[in-house]
Amino acid sequence: MRASICLALFGLASADWQFRSRPDLAPPRLNITIPATKDVERGYLFLAPFAGYPDTPSEQHGPRQASPYIFRDNGDLVWSGYGNYYSIWATNFQAGRWKGKDIIFSFEGDHNPNYGHGHGHITFLDQHYETIRELRAGNHKLVDKHEFHVVNEETGLIQVYQPIPRDLTTWGGSPEQQWIVNAIIQELDIATGKLLFEWASLDHVSPDAEAVLPLNPGQAGSGYNSSDAWDYFHINSVDKDASGNYLISARDACAVHKINGTDGSIIWRLHGKKSDFSVAEDAKFCFQHHARWISQEDDIEVISLYDNAAHGSEHGTGREVHTAPYSSGKILRLNTTSWTAELVRGYYPPKGYELLSKSQGSTQVFPSGNVLVNWGSEGAVTEYTENGTPIFHAYMDSGYLGQGVENYRAFKYNWTGLPNEEPAIVALAREDGSGTTVYVSWNGDTETTVWRFFEVTDAYGSRSFLGEAERTGFETSLFIPGQDELSKVAAEAVDAKGKVLRVTGDVRVEPEILPAAKIRCKTEDARIPDGPKVAEEKVLAKSGNSRWEEYGLLKFFRIVKDL
Repeated sequence: MRASICLALFGLASADWQFRSRPDLAPPRLNITIPATKDVERGYLFLAPFAGYPDTPSEQHGPRQASPYIFRDNGDLVWSGYGNYYSIWATNFQAGRWKGKDIIFSFEGDHNPNYGHGHGHITFLDQHYETIRELRAGNHKLVDKHEFHVVNEETGLIQVYQPIPRDLTTWGGSPEQQWIVNAIIQELDIATGKLLFEWASLDHVSPDAEAVLPLNPGQAGSGYNSSDAWDYFHINSVDKDASGNYLISARDACAVHKINGTDGSIIWRLHGKKSDFSVAEDAKFCFQHHARWISQEDDIEVISLYDNAAHGSEHGTGREVHTAPYSSGKILRLNTTSWTAELVRGYYPPKGYELLSKSQGSTQVFPSGNVLVNWGSEGAVTEYTENGTPIFHAYMDSGYLGQGVENYRAFKYNWTGLPNEEPAIVALAREDGSGTTVYVSWNGDTETTVWRFFEVTDAYGSRSFLGEAERTGFETSLFIPGQDELSKVAAEAVDAKGKVLRVTGDVRVEPEILPAAKIRCKTEDARIPDGPKVAEEKVLAKSGNSRWEEYGLLKFFRIVKDL
C-alpha cells in the first residue's frame, strides 16, 4: 500500500522536471507501447489531451497542462500550446491551409464535460505560432467544440449546439420537460465570417423518426433545462464534397446523412432507424464520430468514420448502451444504385488492448493507405498499415496521469514551425564543481538540426566557441567540464543547410537544483522510480472507475506525518 502511495506521488511529479530550459512546461508523457515502425506515415502527431475527470483535493487525473500539442511519434515534444497560445480549454487541434499558407487551428472556449458540449471560437495560428484569426459562428449562435473543417482553403464548417424550448409531450415528455437541441451546421467564410450556409436538424429530422435514445430516461439529456436539453440528433462532424453537398454524422441517431447543399434536403441516410441502405452486419456502427468522404465516383461513395459502439458515462455510473465489445475505425463503400453499404476495412484495437470509448474519437486515412485511429475517451492513438497491422500505439500520458486522460481527435501532418519567440537557454553549474551543463530549447521549432554553444567573454558580447550538439529532441544539452571561470553563455540554432536560424540571449551560469532524492517509504524496497520511459511501460488497463481513492496525495501526506 505504502509503495503504491509513493508511486502515486511520483505520478504527479513526473510531469515536472522534463525540461531544464523550460521548467514552466509540464506536457503529457506519451506512453508508447507499440514503437513506431519504418512504415508509419511521416509527420507529427497533433493532439489535445485533457483530464476526463475533474480534480479534487485528493484526486488528480490526466495531463497537468491540458492543451494542444505537437509530438514526434517517438514521444518527443515539438510544441506546447499551453498558456501563451491557447489560454483556455482547447480541442480538435489540426493543421490546414488558408489563403495558400500553412496554418494550425483549434477550438478554444468553455468545456462542459457533463453534457459533452463546449462553446467558444476557432483560433488560427500561422507558422510562427502567432494568432492570425478568431472565427465565430454566424446568425447569433455559438461555435461548439465538435467540428471545424477547412474547405478549399477559404471556408470553414462548424457545428452549433442550440438548445431551444419546445413542447416535448409528443415524445413522452412531461410539461416540465421543454428543452431540445436543434443540431445546426454552418459554413462560414473564414476571412470575413460571413454565413454562407446553415442547416438545422429540427427543420428536416423529427425526433420520433430517428432518435435512438428516447427523451426518458434522459441518456441524451432530460429536457428540464437548456443545459440538459434532449440531444436527440447530436451532430459531431461535417464534411463537404466537390458538388457542394454535406456529410454529417448524427451520433444520437447512429446515422450519417448526406445533405443537399442547395435546399438542405436529405439525399440519403446511412444506418440508423431510417437507413436508405442495406448495411452489411460488419459495416454497422452506432454513436459514431468523424465521418469523412474518402472518394466519390459515379454511384460509389467511400467514407471513413470512427465507430464508438458505445454511449454512456466514462465514470462507470448510470445507464450505458453498447453495440459492440470494442470501438473501431471503419472505411465503408456505399453503392447508391444497389443501395448497399459494405465494410472495406475495419481497424480494431491491437491484440490485448481493450478500447471501448463512450465518447469522442477519430479516423484519419492517409493517401498512402495508412490509418490513424484515435480512441477518444480511452486516451490512446494507434496507426495501422492499410491491411490493419498496428505499427504504432500510444496512450496520451503515462503512469497514474494516464488513467484519466482523454483526447477528442488525433491527426498526423507534415508541418514546418518557425517560432517568433526566442529560444530558451539555461546554464547550470554542478554542485561538485565538475562542470556546467547548458540546456537549450525552442518551442515549436521543426528546423534546427544542431545547436552551437558559446561562452560570452566580455561586456560587449564577444563569444568563444564551446562546442555543438546534435538536436535530438525538444531540449538539447552540452556538458562543459571544469570551466570554473565560466560566467555567461549563449547558443545558436542551425538548420540542415548550415544557416543560423536564431541566436539565444546571454544567460549567467547558475547553481543546479536537482530533483528531490528518492523518497523511501517504511516498506521493504519501496521507492519512487526514476520516471516513466517511452516504449518501456506496460499497457495500462483502462477503467471507468478511478483508483485515486487509494493513491490520493492527501493520504500520502497524512501517512508520512504518522511515520
